[in-house]
Amino acid sequence: MSFAWPIMLLSLTLVPVLVAGYVLLLQRREKRAAELGTMRLAQAGTARRLGWRRHVPPGVFLVAIALLLAALARPEVAGFPHREGTVILAFDVSSSMRADDLKPSRMAAAKEAATRFVENQPSTIQIGVVAFADGALVVQQPTAVKADVLAAVERLSSEGGTSLGEGIMTSLGAISGKPILLEQAALEGDLESVDIGYFGSAVIILLSDGENTSRFDPLIAAQIGGNAGVRVFTIGIGSADGATVEIDGFRVATALNEPLLQEIATNTSATYFVAEDAATLVEIYDNIDLRLTVEGDPMEVTSLAAAAAVLLLIVGGALTMRWFGRVP
Repeated sequence: MSFAWPIMLLSLTLVPVLVAGYVLLLQRREKRAAELGTMRLAQAGTARRLGWRRHVPPGVFLVAIALLLAALARPEVAGFPHREGTVILAFDVSSSMRADDLKPSRMAAAKEAATRFVENQPSTIQIGVVAFADGALVVQQPTAVKADVLAAVERLSSEGGTSLGEGIMTSLGAISGKPILLEQAALEGDLESVDIGYFGSAVIILLSDGENTSRFDPLIAAQIGGNAGVRVFTIGIGSADGATVEIDGFRVATALNEPLLQEIATNTSATYFVAEDAATLVEIYDNIDLRLTVEGDPMEVTSLAAAAAVLLLIVGGALTMRWFGRVP
C-alpha cells in the first residue's frame, strides 16, 4: 500500500493522545468513586456486570478515528496485473509461401494458426498485421477489434520475393505510429543516431521461411528493434529439405533458412521456433510467451477506508446504546 499524501499520516499521532486521554479519564473516574465512598456501591455493581465490555465501544471509536485520519493520506493499493501491449503479426507473403511442405500450403497453415492466436488474446492486447514480400505494407494497424485483424489475415496472398528487413522496419513503424526512414549510414550499419523511441510492451511475431532476397540486411532492422525494446519472435515455416513452388511457369526450390531467423530472434532477446507441420505451427502460436503482463495502475481506496470508519462509528454507537443506554 502507498499514500498519495503521506504527510497526512502525521495526523495519526493524535491516536496515542486519545488513548492517553481515555486512560486519564478512567483514572479520574476511579479516584472520584473512591472519594464518594459508600455512595459508589450502585455504580460499582453496574461496572462489575459490564466488565471488559465497557472498554469495547471506546476501542471501536478509536479504530474508526484512526481509519479516518489514515484516509486523509489518500491510501492507494496496486492494481491487479493484466496483459497489455501491442503485437504485430508480420507475415512473409512471398511466392515461396505457396509451397506445400506444410499442408495444405505454408500460407494456409500460417493463416489458420494466426487466426487461433488472435482469438485467444485478451481485449487489452492491440494486434496489427504486416505483410512483406519485396516490400512491406501495414495491412491492419494495431487494434483491439479482433474481427478487423482476422479479416486482414484472411486477405493475405502470396507473391514476389522476400525482404525480412522491410518486414521488421514496417512492423516497428506500426508500433511507433509513424513510418521509420533510415539514412544511408544506418543502412550500412551505423545505428548510433537511430532513435525510434522505446516500446518495451510491444512484440513482433515474424513468420517466414527466412530466404531473404533483399539487399537490406535484416539484422540491422532487428538491432533497431532490439534497441527500442521490441522483441522479434521468429517462426521458421517450411523444412530444411525444402520444397518446390511454381512461379511464372518456372519451378523454384525453396528451403528454410534457420540460422538467419535464429539470429534475428537472439538479437532482440526473443525466441526462434520452427514449424515442421501445421499442427506444430498452431502449438507454437499457443505457447509463445509474450511476457506482456503489467502491473495495474494504483487504485485509491480513500472512500473504502472512510466507509469502514463510518461503519465502525455506527457499531460503536449501537454498542453504547445497548450496554449503557445512552448515545456517546
